[in-house]
Amino acid sequence: MAERVLITGASSGLGAEFARIFAREGYDLVLVARSQDKMEALRQELSPTGVEITVIPMDLAKVDAAKELLAKTEEAGLPVDILINNAGFGHVGPLVGSDWSRQKEMMDLNMEALVQLTYEFGGRMQERGHGRILNIASIAAFCPGPYMSLYYASKSFVLSFSQAVAEELKNQGITVTALCLGPAKTGFEAAANLQESRMFSFFKPDNAAAVANTGYKALMRGKVVAFHGAVCYGSNLLSRIAPRILTRKFSKWINSSRF
Repeated sequence: MAERVLITGASSGLGAEFARIFAREGYDLVLVARSQDKMEALRQELSPTGVEITVIPMDLAKVDAAKELLAKTEEAGLPVDILINNAGFGHVGPLVGSDWSRQKEMMDLNMEALVQLTYEFGGRMQERGHGRILNIASIAAFCPGPYMSLYYASKSFVLSFSQAVAEELKNQGITVTALCLGPAKTGFEAAANLQESRMFSFFKPDNAAAVANTGYKALMRGKVVAFHGAVCYGSNLLSRIAPRILTRKFSKWINSSRF
């Protein structure tokens, strides 16, 4: 039987590119996102591959959505061998004075949902003695990010969390990989209103397909942390040696072009 991959945030961008890669490689898919129409279009696109594709529309930012999602897959007889925690979003602007509901939703999706998905599906993987989990971190994980404070903090959380759980599960047949990427044309930049920011003009953005390919290879090799591109790898090294005041001042400059 083919292994099955569950991909969150699968309706577009990086999630859709992961779906294309895994479908080409012969994996059955469970696609999860809020937009059913976009996922149905992706299912039609990938139907010639012959893999089984299940679409589950869901807002993962809701309380216990991960637990509900696990129940749905089990009721449908869809054991998950690989989990791609891709769902998430960013917001640019000062924290104080912003829309609190939007900030809360970001924390719920970027952190709480990712943790609960790892917990719920990781538990089933632990029972079966095998599995792979890929969590999407970011170049933002390496330093504080004024004007994107919660997004940067959430990605720092994802990177730390992923490394810790990887160590806990490494002798149980389960790998956990954190993929760190820099600016990329995934649709994230539009959702976060970053198209005209210095982040996307100072650095040349990568394309989503290339980023997903890096993540796929790292996942299959069982790497704990993977970096996409020289900018991301170099930023990781620089953040370790540069004074903290410089890194936060630089990220403030990068993020504050509209303020």
